[in-house]
Amino acid sequence: MLVAMTGTPGTGKTATCERLAEEGYQVVNLNELAFEANTVVGVDPERDVDIVDVDALCEKVSGLENDLIFLDGHFSHLMDVDISIVLRCNPNELKKRLEAKDWNERKVRENVEAEAVDAITIESLESVEETYEVDTTKRTIDQTVEAVLRIVQGQKEEYRIGQVDWSEVILDWY
Repeated sequence: MLVAMTGTPGTGKTATCERLAEEGYQVVNLNELAFEANTVVGVDPERDVDIVDVDALCEKVSGLENDLIFLDGHFSHLMDVDISIVLRCNPNELKKRLEAKDWNERKVRENVEAEAVDAITIESLESVEETYEVDTTKRTIDQTVEAVLRIVQGQKEEYRIGQVDWSEVILDWY
């Protein structure tokens, strides 16, 4: 089973995947795999991000074999996965997290806005039938890992799409 661990940058994907790896689960960091597999085809200087040949990377991912593999990356839901788990974070908290990483104002704003309008969730729903959301805003890494494992084990109801709603947060911006 391939599980996409996706979400806007700063929502906790890598920290959650690192903890899953510590617990013995197989985790593949898609950014690292993209470089190892030579599927990074350029850089978008305006957005300060690498450009990945998603189709070529998808081929590399399809060759992975194991009973359960977590794919760490904000574009992991674009791979051929069985389940997509979108980590979510209140946009106001996300802004603080991204600013703490010393990201420039434009990049912070772009990602906070993407989170506010459910961009990754919508994208994931377009390509992965089994898409779920976990709000990491007030969860510890251990609590997030616990939620992820519940989803993988079939306890999915409380994580179905629609449980996370930032519309009130957006209204406060105006």
